[in-house]
Amino acid sequence: MIARRRLLKFLAASPLVATPTVASAIASLLASAPGQALAQNYDVLRASRRALGPDGIITAPGDALNVFEFEPAAKKAVLSQDAPAHWGYLESGVDGDVTRDANHTAYQRYSLRVKRLIDARKVDSSVKVFGETWGSPIFICPVSSLGAYEPEAGVAVARAVGKRKHQMILSTVDNASIADVNKALGSPAWFQLYPTDDWAVTQALVNCAEAAGSPAIVLTVDRQGGRNTEDLFRARRLDQRDCTACHTPGFANDVSRKANFFDIDVSKVTNLYGTGMTWESVDRLRGIVKGKLLLKGIMTGDDAKQALSHGVDGILVSNHGGRAEESGQATIGVLAEVVDAVDGRIPVLVDGGVRRGTDVLKALALGATAVGIGRPYVWGLASFGEAGVDRVLEILGAEFVTIMRQVGALNIKEITRGNVTSAL
Repeated sequence: MIARRRLLKFLAASPLVATPTVASAIASLLASAPGQALAQNYDVLRASRRALGPDGIITAPGDALNVFEFEPAAKKAVLSQDAPAHWGYLESGVDGDVTRDANHTAYQRYSLRVKRLIDARKVDSSVKVFGETWGSPIFICPVSSLGAYEPEAGVAVARAVGKRKHQMILSTVDNASIADVNKALGSPAWFQLYPTDDWAVTQALVNCAEAAGSPAIVLTVDRQGGRNTEDLFRARRLDQRDCTACHTPGFANDVSRKANFFDIDVSKVTNLYGTGMTWESVDRLRGIVKGKLLLKGIMTGDDAKQALSHGVDGILVSNHGGRAEESGQATIGVLAEVVDAVDGRIPVLVDGGVRRGTDVLKALALGATAVGIGRPYVWGLASFGEAGVDRVLEILGAEFVTIMRQVGALNIKEITRGNVTSAL
C-alpha cells in the first residue's frame, strides 16, 4: 500500500503526466481500496499516454504543459485544412526570421533575483492602465484575419479573454467587428488602427470604434517600409487551393470580408498602412480621437520622446512580432531605453516573443506597464478554438503568479528593476 501510494504521488508530481486528466485519475486511485491497485495503476499509465496523440501532439487544451505545445497542434489543425499559406502567414517573420526569433531568445539575456521567506499566500496580479483595472498585465495583441483559424475570429478570443479579465486589442482587419468583440468581451476592447491612405476612411474607422465604446485607439506605425515575409511566400508555393475568392486583387476586395470596413467607402484607398504617415499625421489623428491614443511600433527612445511631444497617451514597444523589419533588434532589448525616455509620463507596453510567465515579469521589471502576447493565443485558437485561448491564458497566468511569489513581489507595483539583472 505504501509503495503504491508512493508510485501514485510520484506520477502526480511528474511533468510527463501532470495533466488535468491524469491528475483526476490519480486522485481517484489515492482514495481507492488497495485491492484495486493493479488494474487502476495501468489505467493511470494509459491516461498519461492519452495526453498526447500518436504523433506526440496534444489532443486537448487541458493536456498542454506550456504554450509551446499549442504550436504543433495549431500547425496540424491548419494543415489538415490544406491551408499551408495560412500557417505560413502566422509563423512568418521577415527575411530570415532573425528579428522574430530574437524577440524570444533575448529574454534569456536577463535573469531574475529571487527572495526567500516571503509570505506568498496572497498575490495580486491585477494592474491599472488608464484607470481601468485588468485582471492581469498580460494582454491580447492584434492579429489580422483570425477567421483563417477559427470561424468566430476575434469573438471567440474575446470570450476567453473576458472570462479571465484580461484586455485585448482588436485588429482593424480582423473578421469580427469591434462591436461584436466588445459584446463578447463584456467590456470595451482597444482598437488597433491601420489608417489607410484615405483620411475619410481613417475617420470612419475611429468613429466606428469609439461608437462601440473602445477607450483607446492604437495606431500601428511600423508597416510603412514594406516587408519581405519570406516564410509566407514559401508556404504559398505549397498551397493548392483556389484562393481568389478571398484574395482577389484590389483593396475593396481585400477588406470585403473584414467587418470593420462594412459600410465604409474604400474606393479611394490604395494602401492599408498609411505609408505616407508623418508626425503631422499623428497630430491630425490626435485631433479626432476622443479617448486615448497610443502608437504601436516604437523601438527607440528618440521616437518615444517625439511621441510625447505630439500628445500621445501611450506607447507599445513592438516590431510586429518580428514581422515589421529585419533589424535583429528584440523588443525587450529596447524596452528600458523607451521607458527611460518617457520617464513615467505615459504607460509603455511591450509585445514580441513572450512565451513564459517569467518573460512577463522580466518585461514588467524593466518598466513595462503591461505585456502583450500574439502567436501563442492564435496557436490556442487554431488548435482548440476558444478553449485553446483560455488554456494559453491560464498557463501564462499561473506561471506569472508563481514567479511573482518567487521574486517576492506580491503585487505589480512591487515588481522593479531590482528584480532583474543582465545574464550576460
